[in-house]
Amino acid sequence: MLPQIRTEVRKIATIRSPWLLLAAGPVIVVAGVTGLVAAGGNVHDPAVQNQALAHVGLAAVFTLMFGILAVAGEYRHGTITDTFLSFPRRGRVIGAKLAVYGLTGAAAGLVSAAAALAATAAWWAAKGGAIHLPAHGTWLTLAGGVAANCAFAVIGVGLGALIRNVAGAIALALAWIALIEGIAGQLLGGLARWLPFYASEALDRSGIPAAARLLPQWGGVLVLLGFAALFAGIASMRFRWEEA
Repeated sequence: MLPQIRTEVRKIATIRSPWLLLAAGPVIVVAGVTGLVAAGGNVHDPAVQNQALAHVGLAAVFTLMFGILAVAGEYRHGTITDTFLSFPRRGRVIGAKLAVYGLTGAAAGLVSAAAALAATAAWWAAKGGAIHLPAHGTWLTLAGGVAANCAFAVIGVGLGALIRNVAGAIALALAWIALIEGIAGQLLGGLARWLPFYASEALDRSGIPAAARLLPQWGGVLVLLGFAALFAGIASMRFRWEEA
């Protein structure tokens, strides 16, 4: 699978649009931290510090769209034919995409985590506070945000393999975020915490009192990994079925 992985790395490195998309992640994280402080967040409260750092999870929206482009983008531009001519084993192609885009999503999450730390430290210093890195839940919150970025990149690859129209796949993903899970939360009550975006909130909100309605962080990890494995498995099965 190494040749396929090298090819996917070259594709990402030579195309500008995915990097522009991922660059929006740290921007929205900094904007979220700024908005929290502007709304009167108490910089002397450790829980508010965790709320600021939890904005890393917002960047997962962009890694989700980034993952969608992995397959749907190739169908849109017609390059998927060249890919399959170069590598007839379609199962290996989707496996390489899942690996490369998942790791890139994790790297993007690390950059967003660094942006959250820098923005939080800057605002806390400006407001006369001090960021407490050893505070309970700080590193778990950041790690959860990075994990969410990685998992949603993988989910995006799977979704793009199932819905091979870029606009349609992104529209469905955004509709799920903005509408479907919110409505499902009202209808299902506590059962909604088993849905993917509720699970991602559990990942990056460790130590925040408002997270009591969510799964524990380890539960959010397992649920989100389950959804990532589900989408990856369905996409792989479809590619293998088409290969046969």
